[in-house]
Amino acid sequence: MDVRSFQLSDYRAITALLEEVLSAECYEQTIEAFARQLSWDSDLVLVATINNEVAGVIIGTIDNNKGYYYRVAISRSYRRQGVGKSLVLGLKKRFESRKVAKIMISADEHNEPVLPLYESLGYVAGDLFRSFQKLSIIAG
Repeated sequence: MDVRSFQLSDYRAITALLEEVLSAECYEQTIEAFARQLSWDSDLVLVATINNEVAGVIIGTIDNNKGYYYRVAISRSYRRQGVGKSLVLGLKKRFESRKVAKIMISADEHNEPVLPLYESLGYVAGDLFRSFQKLSIIAG
């Protein structure tokens, strides 16, 4: 598995993955935030590939010296293989290299199913950022 920064050639595969695994409402919110984050700082969008196939993506952002995990999506074909963990840890390294004061998890209703992933990596309830604001407002 390779975890790396988003590349323009990933765009179609990432949007197809997001459409496959997210609800319609979540997809609309996420694709808007994805586009904004790419325009701000594409190094905070990480892609996991296995055999040159996109297995997952994580979208993060930094606002007011805090790093936020916004959305993680893993292809159904690659779940339970450590892809999510690798993406979260990869983004954590990016946040740490930028010396953010705190790392938070954007916990909207769409992220509830992946909270056990973050908990398994040591994150606790105090690390959750519960907001109904979209990423474009948080990071704006």
